[in-house]
Parts: sequence; C-alpha cells; structure tokens
Amino acid sequence: MLKLPAEYAEACAFIFKSARELGGRAYFVGGCVRDALLGEVPKDFDVEIYGLEPRVLENMLRRRFRVEMVGRSFGVWILKGYNIDVSVPRRERKTGEGHKSFDVECDPFLSERDACARRDFTVNSILFDYLENRIVDPFDGGGDLRRGLLRHTSDKFSEDPLRVLRAMQFAARFSLDVAPETVKLCSSIPFEGLPQERVFEEWKKLLLKGRRISLGLNFLRDCDWIKYFPELAATVGCPQDASWHPEGDVFTHTGLSLDAYAECRTGNEREDLVVGLAVLCHDFGKPKCTTVGSDGKIHSYAHDVLGVEPTRRFLARLTREKSLIEEVVPLVERHMAILDLWRMKAGDSAIRRLAKKVLRIDRLVRVDFADRNGRGAALREGESPQGRWISERSSELEVRDSAPRPIVMGRHLIEAGLKPSKKYSKILSELYEAQLDGEFSDLKGGIERLHKMLELGKDI
Repeated sequence: MLKLPAEYAEACAFIFKSARELGGRAYFVGGCVRDALLGEVPKDFDVEIYGLEPRVLENMLRRRFRVEMVGRSFGVWILKGYNIDVSVPRRERKTGEGHKSFDVECDPFLSERDACARRDFTVNSILFDYLENRIVDPFDGGGDLRRGLLRHTSDKFSEDPLRVLRAMQFAARFSLDVAPETVKLCSSIPFEGLPQERVFEEWKKLLLKGRRISLGLNFLRDCDWIKYFPELAATVGCPQDASWHPEGDVFTHTGLSLDAYAECRTGNEREDLVVGLAVLCHDFGKPKCTTVGSDGKIHSYAHDVLGVEPTRRFLARLTREKSLIEEVVPLVERHMAILDLWRMKAGDSAIRRLAKKVLRIDRLVRVDFADRNGRGAALREGESPQGRWISERSSELEVRDSAPRPIVMGRHLIEAGLKPSKKYSKILSELYEAQLDGEFSDLKGGIERLHKMLELGKDI
C-alpha cells in the first residue's frame, strides 16, 4: 500500500525487522499513511515503535544510522540523510493554557488505540504495519477519508487550540468537510496563548497547500473562529451586485477567488504566498464602502484603496515580516488597476508607473485572474482579456516581473561633472520620472536628458 523510494525501502526494512527481533512493533503513522491512502506518494515518513524502551531503540537505530534525538521527553529520533522520524508512543497531560502547556512522557507500552487517541484527526490516526502489509485503524480514519470527512479523534483535541487552525488548512488541503461534532467542539475552544508564528504557519499551509481554500474559510466561519480575524469576518454578509457577483456575499467571493488562485500556484512559495495573501485580502475594503445607489444597484466605490488599512491590520496580526506586508498591500490597493488601464487604453507610461507601485505586474495579473474567476461557474473565464493585454505590454516594456530600474544613478551624475550635493535625490527623481514617461530608454538618452536640464538652468 505504501510505496517507498528505493533508498528508503532498505532503511525502513531494517527498522521494522530490527524492532520485531527485539520484541517491539513498528508502524508507519500519521501523514505518510494518510497520503498513501489518498493515492499520493509521501515525502516524509514517521515511524512509531511500541514495546521497546527508548534506550534500546536508540541503540538499535545507531547500529545503522546517524541519529539526532529531539528532547528526551519527546522520544523522537531524526535519521540523518533520510526524511524519516522514529518515535515511541507518549502520553501528554495538559498543565495550563496555551499551545505549549503540556507535560510529555514517553510510554513505549501504551496501546495502539490509546496512542492514536492523542492524535488530532482520525485521518492522521491510522497505523500501517510495513512487514505484514496491515492497517491498524482504531478510529476509522480510512472510512472518514473515503467519506471526505475531517473528524477529531477524541476529546483530547480541545487541549490544543492550534488544532482548530489545523482543521482549517486540512479541510482545504484534502477537500474534506469538517464533521458537525468537530465544528461544535472547535466553537467551544478559545483562541488562547497561540504564538503568532504558529498561527501564521497554519495560514501559510492553507494558502500554499490548500486545494479548495474556500472549505477552510467556511469552516472558520462555521465554528465562529472567524471572529478572531475581524477583517475577514466583516466580509460575511457584505452584499454584492448580483449581476456581477451572482455567487453571493464578499466572503463567498473571497473563498472562490482563493480556489481559483489555488489552481494556478507556481510552486514558488514566496511568490505564491504574496499573491495568496493579496487575494485573501483584496476585498477587505468593501465592508467599509458598500452602498445601494439610487439605481437600486450595490456599489463599492474605492474599495481597493479602502482595503489598505484593514489589510495592514490583518497581516500585522499574522506576521512581523514587514517586507512581506509591503509586497502584499500594493496588490490589494491596485487590484482594479489592470481593468482600469485596459478600459482606458493606457499607454506605456501608465504601465511603467503601475509596475513601480506594485513591484511585479505578473503578481497583479494573478490577483486579477483569481478575482475574475471567483464569481461562480457561470462567470468563469480563465485568462481575462485585460490580464492578457497587460502581460503582453509589460513584457515588451521589460517590467512584467520587476519595477523599472532607474537608468541614471548617482555615479553618472559625478561622471557628468556634478559635485555631490543634497540636490542629487531631486535630480535623480526627475530623471526617473522622465524615464517612466518614456523620454529615454538607455543611459545615453538619460545623460542627454540630464544635460538638457542643466542647459535650461532649472532649479534642481
């Protein structure tokens, strides 16, 4: 059932056979079993060994592998050179509030059922005996996978509030509906003591691995954890013009837009994260400006610009990485720009200036694609005409994947005979504006423009 790369098969055979010879039982556990049942090839392998004291197990592993232990109390060994972790079952006892308040104790003689009960979801609580080609599934995780259901394994689930966000990203990654009893349990778990970086990791997994990201957002709404992300919560029930958005409110549109984004991820994690966050936040401004006009139609004028402030608040709650925030915000603020420029038949200068503002037009094209295709099946159109137009034009202008780089630099002013002064920045700024306007496209033209400025005696 579980296919192993050739170099892993020999290593795992050694672990499983050696454990049995010493009187223990070894199982593949967790994600690698789940992925194999879903027909995917696992990238990482977790092995749990029952019936062997940690000292005996470590000596066994060191006969074959270079081993690093991760904390005595956790009983986890990393095998150097392999994506294999080996562990013994352990008990956990909640000692206080928060994600890390646990006493952990190795217990190699714990039963398989009791060990599986501490895991978060039934789909992650499946064991596989590699030697006997046998599944041990005490909580019917395999059945839940077949039913497309994400269900908590036991009431121990509520001891770690991070598991609510894990449910969010798991539902999205594996296209699973969250069981009603799990939704109910999650609604009773408070958002407490969660480190910012761990919260952000779950959001990143949602955006970088989610297949149907809307399922994760819907779960967040259904268990009322959306209230901890008020900028997103404000989109629930915010109406839209049905002729343009027949899919429903802004929240529904956001989820469908993220589903469209997920279909076209590039595999470049940084680029996908920037674009994914921009799609998530792109309509955060609509709750602030949505009105019904005299024509009876719903309008959200300037929602792109008004989305900047809530986007900054939302992202600041998730991450301290200011550079990431500064890459996302311009995409939100100008996510309507491609359509506007296309309708105006804008020239090269406008496209260069847009590239300067958003840093990468190709990112904005992806946001536009997600926005246009997040309106329900009836209005899906694939690549938009405005996206195709600006992709072609920005490629010709060499600004599709970067802002226009200034041609004339400070050293060129020195070479032209200008003494360093405080006026340098103003001179360079004027030259850059002229470059964006298309007045010159190479250094020769830039120097000629500089001399013309000097000849005119402009107060620069």
